[in-house]
Amino acid sequence: MTKLLMSTALALSFALPATAATVADGDELAETQEYNFWLLDAIKTTDPQLNTDVEGSDVLRQLFEGLMNEDLQGGMVPGVATDYEVSEDGLTYTFNLRPEAKWSNGEPVTAQDFIYGWQRAVDPANASEYAWFIELMNVVNASEIVNGEAELDTLGATAIDDNTLEVKLTKPTPYFIKMLSHPTTFPVLKSVVDEHGDDWTQAGNLVGNGAYVLTDHDLGVQITMEKNPEYWDADSVILEKLNGITVNDINVALTRYQSGELDRVDIPAGQYPRLKEEYPEEAYSLPYACSYAYLVNLSDKGREELQDPNIRRALTLGLDRDIIVEQVLQGGQRPAYNWTHWAMEGFEMPEIEMASMSQEDRVAEAKRLLEEAGFGPDNPLNLTLNYNTSEDHKKIAVVAQQMWKPLGVNLTLNNMEWKVHTDRMQEQDFELARYAWCADYNEASTFLDYFRSTGSNYGEFNNADYDALLDEAVTSENPNEQYTQAEQILAQELPLIPIYHYAQVDMIKPYVKGLPFDNVMNSWYGKDMYIAAE
Repeated sequence: MTKLLMSTALALSFALPATAATVADGDELAETQEYNFWLLDAIKTTDPQLNTDVEGSDVLRQLFEGLMNEDLQGGMVPGVATDYEVSEDGLTYTFNLRPEAKWSNGEPVTAQDFIYGWQRAVDPANASEYAWFIELMNVVNASEIVNGEAELDTLGATAIDDNTLEVKLTKPTPYFIKMLSHPTTFPVLKSVVDEHGDDWTQAGNLVGNGAYVLTDHDLGVQITMEKNPEYWDADSVILEKLNGITVNDINVALTRYQSGELDRVDIPAGQYPRLKEEYPEEAYSLPYACSYAYLVNLSDKGREELQDPNIRRALTLGLDRDIIVEQVLQGGQRPAYNWTHWAMEGFEMPEIEMASMSQEDRVAEAKRLLEEAGFGPDNPLNLTLNYNTSEDHKKIAVVAQQMWKPLGVNLTLNNMEWKVHTDRMQEQDFELARYAWCADYNEASTFLDYFRSTGSNYGEFNNADYDALLDEAVTSENPNEQYTQAEQILAQELPLIPIYHYAQVDMIKPYVKGLPFDNVMNSWYGKDMYIAAE
């Protein structure tokens, strides 16, 4: 093995140290090193293999550490892995794990802990929504295990010894390394799960290997994490405590930010221009790899009328995205006529016919399509839109309701809490559903794979040509060719109504340092941050 790896032309190693908090010249540290950040919703789980939420991922990056981390610019840097080597055929990766890595109970982190975590993700018994992520990594036998056709121990991950993990892929996957900072790939200590069962993620039970330990979790109120003295790089960690505070009303959250209770909060729709003028050092608008859309339920449980692509096209044409972005949101977001966020690394934005039309022409075409289907103001199409609690989601939904009304579409708005909303989407219990997808890694496939027939794909879009294009893209010399064709299929079939591409629009206290302003993924690590004295 050693000889083979030393001879490979593609062998890579990381000579640079992992990132850590670095105090800038001129900064003095505040006496209290606590960071209080805003959460819109409750953290549904702190189980790395069961989490599906962006905010949950933010918490998990503090409690656990994967093979790789992201630096402030989004580059991949060593986590538990100190380096890796890849075989000439691109099918075998060998990771060397740092021997000083420990769990928060003092036990060493081993290659077997990663294997256990990955097996938990694909184990049908756990019904992980992110089982597909291990499939997308193209790990040997991942799909067979997910489908119940192979045993867990056949997954293509092997512990050569405690500190050496070998991973075998079914096909070369250029973005494989980028996927290894995602929580689904984090290790888990089996003895803790065996001891506590479903309660292993509770504060007091959870054993992690991240820079912080979970000390308190009042569901839907607050989650608290404190510095982990067993973390292998604890001496470089400056922040002592992280507090995630849940506030469902974003305007109330802004008030609590202004009173000093929160150090960071999203800016409510429409308020960025004013806040930027009043607080130029605190208001930020940066590209953020998420796309906002209304999903269409194309499953057998969906509305019959929405199975007609012309109806979906009429709904899509009928929304004036410029008004939504420029008059409602006002935070640097961009109108979306496709699914993949424009800022993804290497992505070439495809030409979408709808994007080049005037809004007047779009509305005229929408009316024509609805009339052909037998709908109009005198015989309206009645639809229901589900959305989770948020004043911003409500504002956009009300605008959509007003824009569709003259076309002959009566939209009923159905608000619910996030957990109920996601449960209903997972059960295909909706007609139209507010949704956003945030990149799992910085490559266009993280968006496009969502609509695979085997993807998360709550609306159950199914197109064999689309799947084939994404299969082909993995090994393509220029995957943008396949991505462009895939986006064209989405633009024709419209399993979604794209609305806008996100910007990260935040208020951040000037004393908070070490946030990844240059990382479109917005993956932040408390271990890289500090609070400067004011």
